[in-house]
Amino acid sequence: MTDLTGLTAVQLLDGYRTGAFSPVDATLAALERAESIQPEVNAFVRITAEQALAQARESAERWRRGEPAGLVDGVPVTVKDILLMRGTPTLKGSRTLSEKGSRAEDAPSVARLRAHGAVFLGKTTTPEFGWKGVTDSPLTGVTRHPLDPTRTAGGSSGGAAAAVALGAGPLALGTDGGGSVRIPAAFCGIFALKPTYGRVPLYPASAFGTLSHVGPMTRDAADAALMLDVIGVPDSRDWSALGPTAGSFVDGLTREGGEGREGGVRGLRVAYSPSLGGQVAVRPAVAAAVRRAVERLAGLGAYVEETDPDFTDPVDAFHTLWFSGAARVTQHLGPHQRELLDPGLREISALGARYSALDYLAAVDVRMELGRRMGRFHDSYDLLVTPTLPITAFEAGAEVPKGSGHRRWTGWTPFTYPFNMTQQPAATVPVGTDGDGLPVGLQLVAARHRDDLVLRAAHTLMANDGS
Repeated sequence: MTDLTGLTAVQLLDGYRTGAFSPVDATLAALERAESIQPEVNAFVRITAEQALAQARESAERWRRGEPAGLVDGVPVTVKDILLMRGTPTLKGSRTLSEKGSRAEDAPSVARLRAHGAVFLGKTTTPEFGWKGVTDSPLTGVTRHPLDPTRTAGGSSGGAAAAVALGAGPLALGTDGGGSVRIPAAFCGIFALKPTYGRVPLYPASAFGTLSHVGPMTRDAADAALMLDVIGVPDSRDWSALGPTAGSFVDGLTREGGEGREGGVRGLRVAYSPSLGGQVAVRPAVAAAVRRAVERLAGLGAYVEETDPDFTDPVDAFHTLWFSGAARVTQHLGPHQRELLDPGLREISALGARYSALDYLAAVDVRMELGRRMGRFHDSYDLLVTPTLPITAFEAGAEVPKGSGHRRWTGWTPFTYPFNMTQQPAATVPVGTDGDGLPVGLQLVAARHRDDLVLRAAHTLMANDGS
């Protein structure tokens, strides 16, 4: 029998339509996988098996009648424990929050998935309040890499990435304030999209403000497009949400190019920046895997030019914005509760509390100038391609690789956080492995509102991966 945990959402839906298997079959397989990986990988805060099976049985009955509720009816989904999910506490990796907290409503993206019949397997792990690029917290401990448990899964959506990589549901909701869907997806060898800011509504608003995006984490771009069709719809609770899109992201995967999937990137102007103008030291095996994928893009008809966007590392401005957000999210805590925090979060919160309003506005100025530069850059280029990360997964339980000399997680993520500052769509695509068999990711970035272009290019690249 087909291993249902190895199928994408699109493949599961095809099976439901033909009657080859049911949502109950798929959910039982995903739950069994989730339970089996949990002791070693620690991808879940909680697995909601009873609720999931009830949802799956309801979905199976709808499919039996030929009346599916929506686009993902019966598909197993996980939700990062930053986002509200009705009936389940949201603890955000923190011992300062109570299990008696809000259980009454769904975040907008969760509500959309529920309306479309998704089956919720449970909540996935996060560092405390999603503050760093690896996933460990005082509440849930360390989340580990799906291929090597001595290494990190990345973060902050590390549990989501590990779950998808290991077959515990093909769809996952993550959040990304500085790379937090792209970092773990690149480490774990899956696909993830940080959509244009506002494309997926967010409520409650993030303490990290308009840096924070909600995005799909999946095995491939086709599943991400399907998921974005579901969750990329305005919600009145988010005043900064974008309006409806003109069409379907799924339809857009092959709409242009005129020659099916192979024409998906034909004629696109692609800027390939291997190191942001020499600003980033990229591990040779990572650089080689990304370059080979870029050569595939050229072979598929893209016009590729090796060139760099015109900006210097905005890390100081990002830190001002990020540390201020950390100070805000912990502002209400008393001395005893502060002692419960992740020490790194406690440290950056103290730094953030010392910034003035003028410091913050100066960082906003840097952000706006960066956005202007990237806007002009995309007048000349449809896509920017970089490595997603300059390294592959390192030891679990550490914020930075041993011996790297980095102080904070931003030291090894220089390709990701700039595009949270600019609010552009950015995706990571798995493009091979290093000498240790660890996954390598390639990042695709487009102008704001061109999520369709990122998804189409990623879909084309993954459909022509040479395997």
